[in-house]
Amino acid sequence: MTDDSYVFEGPAEPPAPPRDNNPPLSISELSFALKRTLEDRFSHVRLRGEISKVNHHASGHVYLTLKDDKSAIDGVVWKGSVRGLGVRPESGLEVIVTGKITSYPARSSYQIVIETMEAAGAGALLAQLERLKAKLAGEGLFQGERKKPIPAFPAVVGVITSPTGAVIRDILHRITERWPCRVIVWPVVVQGDAACGQVSNAIRGFDALKPDGPIPRPDVLIVARGGGSVEDLWCFNDEGLARTVAAASIPIISAVGHETDTTLIDFVSDRRAPTPTGAAEIATPVLADLRYAVTDLDRRLVRAGGRILEDRRTRLRAAARGLPARPEDLLALPQQRLDHAGSRLASGLQKNLAVHERQLITVAGRLSPALLDRAMERRKDRLGAVSHRFDPLLPRRLERDETRLAALARALATLDPKRPKPGFARVEAEDGAMIAHASALHDGQVVRLVFDDGARGARIDGDAAADAPPSPPRPRPAPAPKPKPAPAGQGDLF
Repeated sequence: MTDDSYVFEGPAEPPAPPRDNNPPLSISELSFALKRTLEDRFSHVRLRGEISKVNHHASGHVYLTLKDDKSAIDGVVWKGSVRGLGVRPESGLEVIVTGKITSYPARSSYQIVIETMEAAGAGALLAQLERLKAKLAGEGLFQGERKKPIPAFPAVVGVITSPTGAVIRDILHRITERWPCRVIVWPVVVQGDAACGQVSNAIRGFDALKPDGPIPRPDVLIVARGGGSVEDLWCFNDEGLARTVAAASIPIISAVGHETDTTLIDFVSDRRAPTPTGAAEIATPVLADLRYAVTDLDRRLVRAGGRILEDRRTRLRAAARGLPARPEDLLALPQQRLDHAGSRLASGLQKNLAVHERQLITVAGRLSPALLDRAMERRKDRLGAVSHRFDPLLPRRLERDETRLAALARALATLDPKRPKPGFARVEAEDGAMIAHASALHDGQVVRLVFDDGARGARIDGDAAADAPPSPPRPRPAPAPKPKPAPAGQGDLF
């Protein structure tokens, strides 16, 4: 056999596989290797983006997403770092975060562990907002005492929001299914520089409506807008709008943004709702629940009335068992006592009359005319003693009083205007009224002059009588002779 000959010696053994210097890795090994690589390579990064999908977990961690116009990355803030953040994570807020990139092996995704967070581009606005909040809080606009209660059963609900969009449809749908009432929508823009002015005008316009006007005045107002970034909601942080909301006389419910969004009017409004749909639920009751409650109260009232009637019926039956079978038996005994008392009445009157008669006879026996005579004698003796003391005084006192009375009569006669003195006359008008002053006379007036011996008519002729010569004095009649005194011893016939 030559060296290059082939000898078949049975089945040949399979060739051994080639040796590999790159052993296979498990998925966990690869995941953790990538995790270490990311954490070593990107142990400190600084990102800028807009927050979305914020989730405040019950454990205290905060999960969120950072995004820009093209990409997004998940982020997490551990519980121990939440309090150290510069701003509160809210959807729509543009922030700058610092942290490290890591991976989540369970889902083969990478994320950033955020250690610090600050507002990007809105830092000055947020600082201004904090100063404005402190100012309004110092004025007492956030106090709960000044907030007005929301009416329980509103007849008219006013809504201030954009007429286009899902917000107004959600509110109308929720109100319609809960409490069908009248809804008045005041259309406004809810974003931009003109938003705060239009919302303020809408609040003042609703507040100026009269209750009996052509447009009914709402019982409650809802200021609503959907969610958005801080810049989108910034118009609701206006100071003038906040003061308008605080000064409104109609209760206002603020429903701006989602549950995590907070604006300035949320603090000054009478109630804050987490969402526009929640505002509709706060403003209106559930008609079906009210009907059920009224029906339940009606059933309870009927049952309570039935129990009361049954209780009274039971008590009446128990009382009836103690009564006699016939009503006449109730009156039999009192009637018998009345008959006995009536039969004794006549004899009782006779006995009473006899008793008083005996008492009168007993008293009359002690009475006699001698008792009255002795009393009259005592009174007469006392009167005689008194009159004896006053007998000398009475004549002198009567004489003195008679003299004073005569003097007063003479003085009265001299002062009587109806008895003129000699040389004097009393001037009387035609109706007999006495004229005491010359100013009461006028030219041509007819008067009457009354003298002591008669009266004459006269006419007033002005000043002509001043030029007439004085009339000669009338001789005074001689006085009548005084009667001579009667001689002594002879009585006066009169």
